[in-house]
Amino acid sequence: MNGIRCPGQDTGFWDFSAIYDVKCPKCGEPVEFFKDEPARICKKCGHEFVNPKMDFGCAAYCKYAEQCLGSLPPELISEKEELFKDRIAIEVKKYIGSDFKKISRIMKIARYAEQIIKEEIANPAVILSAAYFYDIGSDTSENQAIARNILKKLNAKLEMIEEVCNLITISSQTTEEMSINLKILRDAVKLTIIEDKIKKGDEDIEKLRAIIDKDLITETARKLAKKLL
Repeated sequence: MNGIRCPGQDTGFWDFSAIYDVKCPKCGEPVEFFKDEPARICKKCGHEFVNPKMDFGCAAYCKYAEQCLGSLPPELISEKEELFKDRIAIEVKKYIGSDFKKISRIMKIARYAEQIIKEEIANPAVILSAAYFYDIGSDTSENQAIARNILKKLNAKLEMIEEVCNLITISSQTTEEMSINLKILRDAVKLTIIEDKIKKGDEDIEKLRAIIDKDLITETARKLAKKLL
């Protein structure tokens, strides 16, 4: 790796708390962890489990993530990739409070964005973050401000914060050239609108088919929309 190490794992800054025991979730046997070890195998029962004190949320945006997670089995990596978006979701729900209608709408947008991302080559961390903050405030400016505050709280890199805020801004603008990130975010919002229309019975099926063909951009979103009909 050419001597490059994650700044958070530089042993020169470690103290006595860098080594600790964690009980195996299967048998309860103490397993010793160094703070930079993503996972270990219990010597007693052979169960491999993730270091519970290691924060993998940074893997969504950190340039050292591949080095950090490289030793993890695929199933454990996928488990930890979920963490950052889950942390955002928690903070968003805490911010909104008891407005369950708004929470439901935001979660739908994020859910559709995630479904589209699985079939498209895009930046999931940026798109999902923008999806969670897209409709959190009363206007674009407020959405950006809330996004900045929450992402800073979660220690997101400044570069990622700027990308998210920029995506939130242009999502409401009309532009001929759109990045794949913008296409996915817009489609996620439109899918949420289409789902609501179907549930309310506001449009007949033929009108909805026309909206799907005209307004949705990605083929993945069109397929998802047709499943709703």
